[in-house]
Amino acid sequence: MLSAFTARPVVELKQRDKSKIESILAYGDRVLVGLSTGSLRIYRVNEPSEDAEQAQSGEQNGDPPAEPATPKPKLADLLREEEKFSRRPISQLAIIKEANILVSLSDNHVSIHDLQTYALQEKLEKTRGATTFAVTSNIVKDPSTGIPSIVSRLAVAVKRKIILWTWQDMELNGDATEITLIATVKSLTWATGVKMVAGMDPGFVMVNVENQEIQDINKPGALSESGGQGTRFGAVSSSGMGYMGMGSWVPKPMATRLQEGQLLLAKDVNSMFIDADGNPIEKRQIPWLFAPESIAYSYPYMLSLQAPSKGGLEVRNPDTLNLLQTIALPNANFVHVPQPNISLAHAGKGFLVASDRCIWRMGAQNYESQIDELVANGRYDEALSLLGMLEDTLLHDKEGSVREIMMLKAQGLFYLKKYRESMELFSDAKAPPERVIALYPKSIAGGELTAEETVTEAASENEEDEKDEASGDKSATESSLAVPTPASSIGRSMMGRFLTDQKKKDSDTASVKSQSKDDTADPVPVKGKTPDQTVPERLEGKDLKIAVHALQSFLAQCRVQIKRYIDTDGKLKEPLPTPSQSQTEDYTPPFAYLIQRTGTEEIDWASKLLEVAQLVDTTLFRAYMLANPSLAGPLFRLPNFCEPDVVNEKLYETGRYGDLIDFLHGKKLHRHALELLEKFGNNRAEEEVAPALQGPQRTVGYLQQLPPEMIDLILEFAEWPLRTDPKLGMEVFLADTENAETLPRQQVLDFLQGIDLKLAVRYLEHVIEELNELAPDFHQRLIDLFLERLRTGEFDSDDEKKQWRDRLQEFLKSSAQYNKVRVFKQLPPDDPDYFESRATVLSKMGQHKQALQIYVFQLKDYEKAEEYCNTTYLSTPQPLSPTKSFRPSSTLVPASDPEDAEPSIYHTLLSLYLTPPPPHQPNWGPALDLLSKHGARLPASTTLDLVPASLPIKDLESYFRGRIRNANSVLNEERIVARLRAVEKIDIEAQVLFGDGKAVGSDGRGGVRKVPGGLSRRVVIDEERHCGVCHKRFGGSAIRVYPDNGVVHSGCMRGSVTKKGASGWR
Repeated sequence: MLSAFTARPVVELKQRDKSKIESILAYGDRVLVGLSTGSLRIYRVNEPSEDAEQAQSGEQNGDPPAEPATPKPKLADLLREEEKFSRRPISQLAIIKEANILVSLSDNHVSIHDLQTYALQEKLEKTRGATTFAVTSNIVKDPSTGIPSIVSRLAVAVKRKIILWTWQDMELNGDATEITLIATVKSLTWATGVKMVAGMDPGFVMVNVENQEIQDINKPGALSESGGQGTRFGAVSSSGMGYMGMGSWVPKPMATRLQEGQLLLAKDVNSMFIDADGNPIEKRQIPWLFAPESIAYSYPYMLSLQAPSKGGLEVRNPDTLNLLQTIALPNANFVHVPQPNISLAHAGKGFLVASDRCIWRMGAQNYESQIDELVANGRYDEALSLLGMLEDTLLHDKEGSVREIMMLKAQGLFYLKKYRESMELFSDAKAPPERVIALYPKSIAGGELTAEETVTEAASENEEDEKDEASGDKSATESSLAVPTPASSIGRSMMGRFLTDQKKKDSDTASVKSQSKDDTADPVPVKGKTPDQTVPERLEGKDLKIAVHALQSFLAQCRVQIKRYIDTDGKLKEPLPTPSQSQTEDYTPPFAYLIQRTGTEEIDWASKLLEVAQLVDTTLFRAYMLANPSLAGPLFRLPNFCEPDVVNEKLYETGRYGDLIDFLHGKKLHRHALELLEKFGNNRAEEEVAPALQGPQRTVGYLQQLPPEMIDLILEFAEWPLRTDPKLGMEVFLADTENAETLPRQQVLDFLQGIDLKLAVRYLEHVIEELNELAPDFHQRLIDLFLERLRTGEFDSDDEKKQWRDRLQEFLKSSAQYNKVRVFKQLPPDDPDYFESRATVLSKMGQHKQALQIYVFQLKDYEKAEEYCNTTYLSTPQPLSPTKSFRPSSTLVPASDPEDAEPSIYHTLLSLYLTPPPPHQPNWGPALDLLSKHGARLPASTTLDLVPASLPIKDLESYFRGRIRNANSVLNEERIVARLRAVEKIDIEAQVLFGDGKAVGSDGRGGVRKVPGGLSRRVVIDEERHCGVCHKRFGGSAIRVYPDNGVVHSGCMRGSVTKKGASGWR
């Protein structure tokens, strides 16, 4: 059991002293003892030295006392004895320190004494027949001024009445107040500064001393069938029977204050917890086997004093209500807990227990030792509950202790095969993943310290401990029991305790046992061993899968937390601050809880966090592969920290090649992935491969995802798909993706040309036509490849060769970025297949006559010659016609006379028809057809000179008709333009005379006010009109008028720019 307190007798009455101890009071280092003879003894308690404490502790543990080298100092010195303090036994003592008075209850009267001299000041006659009293002191702020003052109250129980006195700042305030209850008051306990609990035979009530309101304290859920009135707790019939069969004995009602805002009520073996307002708190009853003689609260424990024949002082946890310690005190009959002095560091460390002849002072161990003892005995819930009740200032590292104990409890649950509960508790404790993973076998934890290895070490350690005990090595035993701090209690000896059969321990992680066993004794021996001590079974089979399922949820939460701090490239998302001289302690980053620290050496936080991330993801992958293989794919398709070697080996063994490729891509191990794809695609693998991995399809898709920076790798592994399936392989370079469009084009072109010229041509056509590549080198390169392909003559059919010539011809027409002179020289002059291509290049060079000569004399294709003229004429800038050049209020460019225009391309073609160079003869048919179709584009002055005199006029009818129509069209255009100019002139003159007539503001009658403009504009200045800037009348001053008819003084014009309103000046 827990050794929270050690009893030390401080006052013992001598055998010849016939008096008995009736009451005690402790304050500071003084202990006042009221005797049955009416005497008052004042003792001074001496603080024991460390040697004395150790000797006392050894005697408590059963060790033989060492021979004293020096006489022991007295634990208490008698300072004074007031023999005539009272004529009767002193039943109760209390002080009101602020008023410097001592209150005593003797002979059923309450008396007031001086605290320094113990002289009687006043005997309160109103308290005749008093049975008990209670005092309280509180700091109260004045509601009107806000000034704090100390208010002390004394409440005395006199039969059915409660008589109340109040002191404010050392002075008695007013007369006594009386409150009458329904029965005789047997106990009084202050709940707050103004409320108190009164215990009676019919039950307990809450009394408000300010407004004298009385509230029954009812049992929770106890409502009658009729009116809904609850049953009062502690009533005589509350247990279902009266006390008639027990004679006249009725159990005494008891109450004590617990932690802030809670009280404990007790009567017989029944108990109930309430708040400061008297409302019941949902909590089970305290499992007392016998009715306590007295109850009290010593921070942070609940105390109950049993009858001497039935036990001793019981120390319980007020949160869990479990029995922690039982201290045997012979004939002890009451407990006194002094008020805290300065801080909680002194609270509960010096309460007193007294019998008729002896007073014991209870010395408490430090809280760190108490917590370590609970942890060593496997009582983790008790340790956590105790930590929750203690203030942070009382512990060295409360947060770290809570976290460590939660992890130890979770570890115990794990060994009890409560895997889900264990992982949830590990998550709540923010346990380092490395510590949790070590609980699993190597198939999950990999190379980490596994549970099996821990079991082996713990078993060997326990064997060594047993040998030490058998040989009587006491020092070794004590050292094995020592638990310096909760943070270090995960050592080998502590692990040995966890690996024992937890069900044999009084542990919070074990199944619920009967309350009688829990409360009477702690079944855990000092060494934490049991008669049939065993170690946890090796995880395998179904248990392993269940444990792995629980681990998956824990690791998934760890992944989310790790990704908040680090990227997959190993860089922290937020850099750590640089150490400075002002930092007195080592800096701890917010993710430190994820890293298991083994010492005080300096830590490279970034690298350690990266190691944890790799451990978490790799372990999660192993867990998925064991329990849920279908979940492994989504894990490594996303950015992850998995170790490539582990994943590669595991996936390859299980034949999950597709998932392996996805993982290698995510880890940017592209060469390895492409080598596997080539191996699978070419069917060179010894294993059976899925059809999706056979062929170049998967390789092409993988290469399309690679960035342009990896062009060397792309070209290396793109060769075999291009040779296997050129059309599919070209998708690497022709796909409509950003990666394909941004590849180094010159490098790709050289690579494709080395494989096949046709692939290079296809790529050039793609980048020029679809990606709008304007670099002349690529245009020239494409023409060169076309000509090289046409010269080789390696075509499957004439149609294919014709298609290549047409593609060359089309490109020569559409592109203008190639070297025309170079291309013209490359085209064979005597090959009819290249006549049209040469004409196209000459056209690009501006040599239209030479181009037309090819069409007329070499190709003799007059339709193409005419089409060439049409194309050239439309692409050449022509003089604007009068109608197209007309713009109102603008100056017109004079219409050009077709007679004065330079000879057009049609004139060049006509001259080749009518006056060809020798040895060619004139060609009248195409010439007359040209004159009839395009006569309007052929000037008469130059055209008629080419026509021989022998040609009949009738043959030129169509030409003249076209010329006449063109002349009439020009004349009609000029007339229309003249009329439009007249209309424009009238509009401009109207604007000059009358303005544009724009509306400005409202006229006040719902209409629109228009400002007259132009030459008709006027402004009326009358006596009511004033300047909008200086607000003075104009008189005979010079004025300035704005375009909206706003008027200001000429001198105010500068300031009017910013002050002018949107609606104009008045």
